[in-house]
Amino acid sequence: MKSLESRYLERLSELYPTIADASTEIINLEAILNLPKGTEHFLTDIHGEYEAFSHVLKNGSGAVKRKIDDVFGNTLSRQDKQSLATLIYYPAEKMNRILEQEENPEDWYKITLYRLIAVCRRASSKYTRSKVRKALPKEFAYVMEELLTEQADRTDKESYYDAIIQSIIGVGRARQFIIALSELIQRLTIDHLHIVGDIYDRGPGPHMIMDKLMDYHSLDIQWGNHDILWMGAAAGHMGCIANVIRICARYGNLDILEDGYGINLLPLATFSINTYGNDPCHCFRLKDSNTHDPSETELNQKMHKAISIIQFKIEGQLSRSNPDFYLNDRNLLHRIHYSHGTLQLDGREYKLLDTNFPTVDPENPYLLTSQEAEIMNRLQRAFINCEKLQRHMKFLISKGSLYKVYNNNLLYHGCVPLNQDGTFREVEIYGKKYKGKALFDVLDNYVRKGFQSINEEERERGRNIMWYIWHNENSPLFGKDKMATFERYFLADEETHKEIKNPYYRFLEQESVVDRILKEFGLNPSEAHIINGHVPVRSKDGESPVKCGGKLLVIDGGFSKAYQKETGIAGYTLIYNSYGLILAAHEPFESTEAAIEKESDIHSDNQMIQWVPVRKCVGDTDTGRDLKEKIADLKRLLEAYYNGTITEKFTG
Repeated sequence: MKSLESRYLERLSELYPTIADASTEIINLEAILNLPKGTEHFLTDIHGEYEAFSHVLKNGSGAVKRKIDDVFGNTLSRQDKQSLATLIYYPAEKMNRILEQEENPEDWYKITLYRLIAVCRRASSKYTRSKVRKALPKEFAYVMEELLTEQADRTDKESYYDAIIQSIIGVGRARQFIIALSELIQRLTIDHLHIVGDIYDRGPGPHMIMDKLMDYHSLDIQWGNHDILWMGAAAGHMGCIANVIRICARYGNLDILEDGYGINLLPLATFSINTYGNDPCHCFRLKDSNTHDPSETELNQKMHKAISIIQFKIEGQLSRSNPDFYLNDRNLLHRIHYSHGTLQLDGREYKLLDTNFPTVDPENPYLLTSQEAEIMNRLQRAFINCEKLQRHMKFLISKGSLYKVYNNNLLYHGCVPLNQDGTFREVEIYGKKYKGKALFDVLDNYVRKGFQSINEEERERGRNIMWYIWHNENSPLFGKDKMATFERYFLADEETHKEIKNPYYRFLEQESVVDRILKEFGLNPSEAHIINGHVPVRSKDGESPVKCGGKLLVIDGGFSKAYQKETGIAGYTLIYNSYGLILAAHEPFESTEAAIEKESDIHSDNQMIQWVPVRKCVGDTDTGRDLKEKIADLKRLLEAYYNGTITEKFTG
């Protein structure tokens, strides 16, 4: 019987059937190892803010501007550079405005094409010609390849390239060519995108963000707690569905469900009006909503209350049927003294801000009424059968995970649950105990089972785990002792609203703890970093996103408008290029229209977190490690050819 290595080399010889084929591939791969590493872009806590997200994606957190500066230095004015950058971000829209006022469009086309080609050549310089060729739009692939591979010292071809440019303008294709070049620059400026959690909730456009991500050339996603919630809802989990609808109602974003995903909320709206018609629902005012229509706001508040009460009932049932989740202390409906309008909590009696509970049976407070049960059954079917939602969630499953180790960086959204002394907290999941990396792995596995398992019991466990991850104190994506949703709605005493963070957040500056986490995930603490989001960094209060001497970076700075009053900025993003790590702190994004008309880019303050004295190459990355392994295999194949173990396969 042939050894495993012999069988592997024979399979490899089918791909590289001759000594020449194997040798050529080794030469190609070793050359790639010496190219500069591609630029990585890190974003987190986008929370449905589509316009700001789209703009940051287009400008690469300042990476496009850096390319323009590299090419033109002091030969272009600051204003001309900004105009060129805006054109690259929004080529079609910006051209419309420019050409309305341009007296000589042909000259403008010519100058602009030469500038864009120069920037594009710079952006493509760190890639192989093969990789650039694959990124070229089919319509202009040949012409673009010719222009991008022009040699500056080849004066004998100058007239040839001038003729190409003139021809593009002459046949009326300059506009389309400029758009294609601009999109190619965006594509080549960022090699890989990391989304470190929370695409969903609060903002109005998560479905549009998902559409954009599905078209992106290379990315990975670390699930956030809000993403997991939507995944659970798509899997049909009643607790997750109720939470998703409640949060959409709270932020005045029910349009996401109705228009974005086509989920019919009319039965819930009708029930809300009939049940809470005379109730002002003051405790359920909308948060940071763009809704200005009083009647729409009133309906939203009634729906907000209706789904909240339904949620509390469903969660009461779920926590009782899953006692090992230890969430029974979060069930508060049975602690209400309905005739007195008070709540017993932690040995104290509190006056409720709202005492109208027409659907709650004091004798059986967690029982849904027949109407509530019918509404939830219809909503469950709608979520499960929504083709667009299912497509988005399958994409999250395929591209996502609870954590990622990539190029010596550890990425996760929330925290690693710790004990008070900084050691890993042991957590019980379905009768077995896990901690550290093992906890992440088992939870990740159950999330996938919630969608994919053919065993119905395991599938149900997976769905329940998504609800667990959403709000359990031992969840890596929640990281607080409780979710005080009920208290925030019904109790005036803000002490009851407090949610105590996991000890992890006290140890962010303690090197021994951070090093322990890095080692747990197989990384060398002297070289690696942790990148996570979830908890907004209050920049206005002097808090820094850079923790533990740069070993840990918390890059949630308030992408969501709902947080910008607390943080003082509009989010952090991170760039990791061949020169090091660059942290960008962004000011609020005005609008796409302002970005085009006024050329008002998002102003960013950049901070170099780590500078490398020797520029990093592909050989220093995970891709480089894989290429080195492939080179080693090919060298073994060559040796087999040379010693006659494997025969070359000539096809004639």
